Amino acid sequence: MANSNKVSFPTPCRVVVKVGTRLLTHSTGKLNLGYMEKLARELSDLRNQGHEVILVSSGSIGAGRGRLNIMHKEVTIPEKQAIAAVGQGLLVQIYEKLFSEYGLIVGQILLTRTDLVSRKRYINACNTVLTLLKLGVVPIINENDSVSVEELKFGDNDRLSALVAGLSDAHLLVLLTDIDGLYTSNPRKDPEARLIPVVEKIDDKIKAGADKSHDDLATGGMVTKLQAAEIATNSGVGMYITGGSDPGVISRLIKGEHEGTYFRPQVHFLNRRKRWIAYGQVIKGWVTVDQGACNALCSSNKSLLPVGVVSVEGNFEAGDLVAVKDLNGEEIGRGLCNFSSQELARIMQRTSPEIADIIERPFAEEVIHKDNLVIY
Repeated sequence: MANSNKVSFPTPCRVVVKVGTRLLTHSTGKLNLGYMEKLARELSDLRNQGHEVILVSSGSIGAGRGRLNIMHKEVTIPEKQAIAAVGQGLLVQIYEKLFSEYGLIVGQILLTRTDLVSRKRYINACNTVLTLLKLGVVPIINENDSVSVEELKFGDNDRLSALVAGLSDAHLLVLLTDIDGLYTSNPRKDPEARLIPVVEKIDDKIKAGADKSHDDLATGGMVTKLQAAEIATNSGVGMYITGGSDPGVISRLIKGEHEGTYFRPQVHFLNRRKRWIAYGQVIKGWVTVDQGACNALCSSNKSLLPVGVVSVEGNFEAGDLVAVKDLNGEEIGRGLCNFSSQELARIMQRTSPEIADIIERPFAEEVIHKDNLVIY
């Protein structure tokens, strides 16, 4: 935690705002039109001041449930996808109407995890967002729940908003929620819980204060917000978790007022390519390295060589993302592997001259080159 709560942002500021289902819908599942109107007015006023705003909006499933009157908790995956398809159309229709009243155009972007796994599609998504901002359009982004399958879902819009903040090089990410910020423990259960105003580093003590949500409509919780904070701060983006019942809080934060919990961005943050490696990809396997390789990777900015690999897990191809673990099983980083899992199992703990007799194709000397490796 910091000794000072002072936070400042450049003018103009590029800000990503994530708003959750609990704020956008009533308990009935119907959209909270009054809140949406206030949010549109606030973001429009920020745009008129010269700031660039990106809205990551939940609420499609909540809106779809209300429109179709499907309020029971258990639904099948096809039903959930159908509900999202109906709800997303309703959601954007209302946003378009509200923002147009203030003279602004909105553009909808629906993303799946596949869109960020592919390097080409990741760059395309980045270019689309930046072009919309250049044209004065307010991008409205949501996960494409109508086609997403479980293994390729972001899981929640907290993580999605952090990825969007990273790919757009935003200055600030604001998570509007129904709680004032990060507390030392769950304030709904512990009357002694204290608000943490500023977080310098997300360590085990900070994570201990998180408590997963069990809300019927929302999919996130404080755990996912901390995951989003790790992505954002490692991407050079500051992040606020703050109470969002009054959307005017966004303007106050940009002006330097402090409300909620602020996560300071890391001084040495990942470049855009390494952000994609660390957070846009899906891990396909794991490799465990010996102590010598661990020291070389963590302290000397070296590439991972076959001789330092002691075990291989999973089934992956050359070019896939793999996690790197130390001998204690702790993940120390991840990167793009130059060998398949079958090849790596045959050449691990071998030197380069030995590998030439085993691999019957042109190959790189490194298992993971340092330029394709992210070390935590």
